Amino acid sequence: MRSFLRLLALCFAASLVTACARDIPYPKLEAKYASPASRYMDLPGGLHVHYRDQGPRDAPVVVLVHGFSASLHAWEPWVARLPDYRVISLDLPGHGLTRAPTDYVPSTDRSVAVVDQVVSGLGVQRFVIGGNSMGGGVSWNYALQHQDKLNGLVLVDAGGWPSSEKPKGQPMVFKLLSNPVGRWALRNADPKLMAEKGLKQAYEDESLVTPAIVTRYVELARAPGHRAILTGGRGGPPGAKVTPETFKAITVPTLVMVGEKDQVIPADNSRKLAGAIPGAKLVVYPEGGHVPMEQLPDKSAADLRAFLAGLKKPAV
Repeated sequence: MRSFLRLLALCFAASLVTACARDIPYPKLEAKYASPASRYMDLPGGLHVHYRDQGPRDAPVVVLVHGFSASLHAWEPWVARLPDYRVISLDLPGHGLTRAPTDYVPSTDRSVAVVDQVVSGLGVQRFVIGGNSMGGGVSWNYALQHQDKLNGLVLVDAGGWPSSEKPKGQPMVFKLLSNPVGRWALRNADPKLMAEKGLKQAYEDESLVTPAIVTRYVELARAPGHRAILTGGRGGPPGAKVTPETFKAITVPTLVMVGEKDQVIPADNSRKLAGAIPGAKLVVYPEGGHVPMEQLPDKSAADLRAFLAGLKKPAV
């Protein structure tokens, strides 16, 4: 009952601040958050995808997929530490600077298709795919659907393990997303109401959650249509039920990275992922949170580089 009353209070607050949480036009967001490396690709269904393709054209290719409510900016620490690789990152629909139709319904399969269309549009035939959180779920699903295109798979605090366990202290935003009233509140409220606390829980190291990072998350969430997509659930046609046996079908070399102090997805989920994927290597960061590529960029990038160097087939 207490939780329900808190939800009602939040909904009331949301209705009061809606006028202060209007959408921010894309041109204004692009002027602030695009970079000289930013490019855009039009895809079927009215998608206008923001991506960055950085590094030598003839270098091994790494494709990176961000987590829920994040953007390709989350990968910039790795991009800076992999100058000898061709690194492709992108914003999924409902995130970052990617534009989607107002009736777009997100799903893992649709995200897999977006990744495949962008990579194919760039003429890349083989590569390593990596993803964090929700993007990790997209990445292992990509591996199941397009294993012939991959030289490797990297899962960073990845989502998708079939478990109902929630970590202690999980950010409130994920609790609200689990019910219709909470999703309505989030869809109408200013994202700033929960952004700072949620980011501090995800980053673990609160000193990393600067005002600039909080502002970036909040403003990109206010891109036209983004809040509706972010709170719309994971729709689309139902796929096969995921079980621990599902992951045995992944045969590409796999690196699983996880922060022991992850408050978003239990670290044990990543351990189970590593145990279920044949031959997968597990790296655990005792002081790491949900985003070790940002919290521990030097160490995590070095571990990634060692994994890439050990692959038998170079990505081309």
